Amino acid sequence: MRRTHRVLLLIVATTMTAAACGTDDVAEVTRRVPRVIGSVPHDATAFTQGLEMRDGLLLEGTGRYGLSDRRLVDPVDGSVRARLMLPTSQFGEGLTVAGDRGFHLTWREGIVHVFDPASLGQIGMFTYAGEGWGICWDGEHLVMSDGSSVLVRRDPVDFSVVSETEVSLEGRPVNLLNELECTPDRIWANVWQTATIVGIDPRTGLVRDVVDASSLVPKGLGPDAVLNGIARDPADGSFWVTGKLWPTMWKVRLD
Repeated sequence: MRRTHRVLLLIVATTMTAAACGTDDVAEVTRRVPRVIGSVPHDATAFTQGLEMRDGLLLEGTGRYGLSDRRLVDPVDGSVRARLMLPTSQFGEGLTVAGDRGFHLTWREGIVHVFDPASLGQIGMFTYAGEGWGICWDGEHLVMSDGSSVLVRRDPVDFSVVSETEVSLEGRPVNLLNELECTPDRIWANVWQTATIVGIDPRTGLVRDVVDASSLVPKGLGPDAVLNGIARDPADGSFWVTGKLWPTMWKVRLD
């Protein structure tokens, strides 16, 4: 009886431990697809690196050396209202707005441009180590990706590192995190070279949502024309989604 009792206790203890580990390391994942509710033309020469909604306009950052810029896009007809080119020696990446300041990353140059969101003009600059991919504002910190599975939180005052969080899906790291969009309960990230967007729990780094956006990918474009660009519309909670060199920008709900 004593041996049986010990075995039962061991089984119960092992089960409880496994359950506890599952709670810490694995989240329940909701599979989603985008439901199109609208669309506008998109500049098919724009190598989209970042997208964000600001004061009724879309703020877009584009890449490639000699072609990188940041621009204001009208979501009514897709027209470019204003643009500002980056130096030809810099490859533009993601951008975001925190309060009255915008932040525009560069890929390998280690420079983040601080700019006025209304005029797009530069008002400051910080430097950082490593690569810049995506960035968003969570209301307190700037959240930045570098193509790995780690998201870095930075202080908007001096761009110093505050904390780091590894992103995982069902116990495995999610690499190639690219363009980011912060919402009240998620950090949405494009996964580079895929048609997947993941919704990340900002507290734990666990992926809670996986969006299959393959239905939005244009046919017949080259290998560089990948999904990259997601911006939440605060007016109705929908999202604008596009990609590098895509001719269309889609307005969707994530069902």
